[in-house]
Amino acid sequence: MLKIYICEDIAIQRQRIKEIIENVIVMESIDFKIACVADNPYEILQVAKRSEDVGIYFLDIDLGTNMDGLELAKRIRAYDPRGFIIFITTHSEMSYLTFLYKLEAMDFILKDWDDAEVRERVYQCMLDAHERVASRKNHVQDTFHVKVNDRQYHIPYDDILFFETSKSAHKIILHGKNRIMEFYGKIKDLENSLDDRFYRCHCSYLINKHNIEEIDYEAKIIYLNGGEECEMSTRMMRGLKRWLKK
Repeated sequence: MLKIYICEDIAIQRQRIKEIIENVIVMESIDFKIACVADNPYEILQVAKRSEDVGIYFLDIDLGTNMDGLELAKRIRAYDPRGFIIFITTHSEMSYLTFLYKLEAMDFILKDWDDAEVRERVYQCMLDAHERVASRKNHVQDTFHVKVNDRQYHIPYDDILFFETSKSAHKIILHGKNRIMEFYGKIKDLENSLDDRFYRCHCSYLINKHNIEEIDYEAKIIYLNGGEECEMSTRMMRGLKRWLKK
């Protein structure tokens, strides 16, 4: 399911965007749900960080608070790196900042455009997001490719237990069922590139959920196949519990 978030400080504009989105959901009968409509960016963040589903975020830039839409988008990326961000604003001159901040915005829609054009752009954004998510799910990536020194390795995902940040700067350690190897990279970049079977249970660990054997919630330890174990943070524990319930 794709969850939709709307952050707009002007009530009439907020209602306008909401109605457009509701019409698209009804017309296309696609698996979308409006998760939060608010004028307060902090409310959007509170709801978004509790969700494990990919989100579509329709954000104004000037929100009339100490956090603008650009900063909100930046914080959203920490919780939902694969989400879709669409700015709907009157500030056309700020579009370049979305690239400067590396926010990877899906679109930049101007409120003063003709109503039909705004509706068409929102409609197209939602369809594109739906198609991209469907494509991700259908294109199951089964192999992790990594280069170590002058050798290229191709490791089946099922054989990977977890990734760990190395004590060596800018390096990651891969713990597999049959091997351990160290390579250059950042754990956050790795998290964004892997599919949903991998979960960031701690700032230093990225585990393969399919290889979990046991979880000790009191000790905050995850036991994986082969006797390996990883620490688990309190914040990430909640997300893991939600996944296990599913």
